[in-house]
Amino acid sequence: MLTPSPPPSSTTGSTPTPLRAALYLLTSVPLGAVTLVALLLLAGAGSALAVLVIGVPLLLTLVLSGIPLAALERRRLRLIDPVPLADPHREPPAPGLASWLRTRLQERCTWRELAYALLFAFVLWPLEALAVGTVLLVCGGLIGTPVMMAVGGDGEARVLKLWLADSWPEAFAVLVAGVVLLPLLTWPLRFVARGRAVLTRALLSPPEAALDSRIAELDRSRMRLVDAFEAERRRIERDLHDGAQQRLVALSMTLGLARLEKPAGPLGGLLERAHEEASAALVEIRELIHGIHPHVLTDRGLVAAVEDLADRSPIPVDVRLTVPGRLLEAVETAVYFAVSEALTNVAKHSGATRVTVTGEAAHGRLTVAVEDDGRGGAVADPGAGAVPDASGGTGLQGVADRLSVLGGALLLSSPPGGPTVFRLEVPCPPADSRT
Repeated sequence: MLTPSPPPSSTTGSTPTPLRAALYLLTSVPLGAVTLVALLLLAGAGSALAVLVIGVPLLLTLVLSGIPLAALERRRLRLIDPVPLADPHREPPAPGLASWLRTRLQERCTWRELAYALLFAFVLWPLEALAVGTVLLVCGGLIGTPVMMAVGGDGEARVLKLWLADSWPEAFAVLVAGVVLLPLLTWPLRFVARGRAVLTRALLSPPEAALDSRIAELDRSRMRLVDAFEAERRRIERDLHDGAQQRLVALSMTLGLARLEKPAGPLGGLLERAHEEASAALVEIRELIHGIHPHVLTDRGLVAAVEDLADRSPIPVDVRLTVPGRLLEAVETAVYFAVSEALTNVAKHSGATRVTVTGEAAHGRLTVAVEDDGRGGAVADPGAGAVPDASGGTGLQGVADRLSVLGGALLLSSPPGGPTVFRLEVPCPPADSRT
């Protein structure tokens, strides 16, 4: 069974190194200053020119200014946080600037990013500049004492405006103290940067409600795709049944009547061969129609359709399937083709002499198992990330995907020597309507 990998953690997992922390905080300073100037210019010019209409685009740019800043911040966050931060914006429903603007202005995350831009420009980067600047000022002032003494030319230097170093041994002692203090003072920057990263992730992550809404919409779109696919299958089946099959029947009857005339010579042999070819084509198209969507499944339900599969199987099949009434059409179709695929694999590869199909619906879930007494060994590579068939391929991958769309699962157990058990579970809500 295919299982999705767990999503990455939504919080910063480890404390960054001092160098990465300092680099993260240092890059905030020029970026924050540029953001502050840009916001002030847009707000001032937009407000002043609003009466001339030309200021409206400037104010609109101000509202949307958080989008590029947030995109840059998500990239910059990778300096200290290896877990990527997803972009919460959705694709516009139509191409063009108007559709893009309408979509962005209707998104909550756009206004969250604007709030982040204001917080970053007026609060965060000055605090980061203060933290990094304090470390650089203290350590730089201590380490640079001998240089200041040499430049001053009077044999003395004032250290951090606090005391006077008036000898070279004292100046070099202060330098050593600055070198020792540098890693000690940069150590707290790691925690400052980590707290800053947590705040950034909290403000720029998509809200849980939005994620739930997008997941629900994805589930609905998948179901719509499944329904559209099944409707297309039924249309093809109907066209073949009512069109091509009827024409082949008419052709076969016409050729049969022509043969009754018993024409002499080579023409009689040609008519006989044409009649046989038309009959063979009619059998093939009937099998094709049955494979696309069997009528017995539509008319009589899942149990009858599985029993029909058992009757047509070259290996004896015992069916003990208990299903109360009719299920949703998508569920019946998925289970039918899953069992059909399993019986096909058994007939082709297992060497079994008997197959048992069992199943029941309980607690809102339908469980069906196909077990054979063959040689087993169907799971050729369990770590390959796919559901293999009895030949070691991925013939059941499509079955697993179809079941997963419905919230179901596919399990395959086949130890060497057998038995092979093909087991599926799928939700089966009551079918108030057959859609």
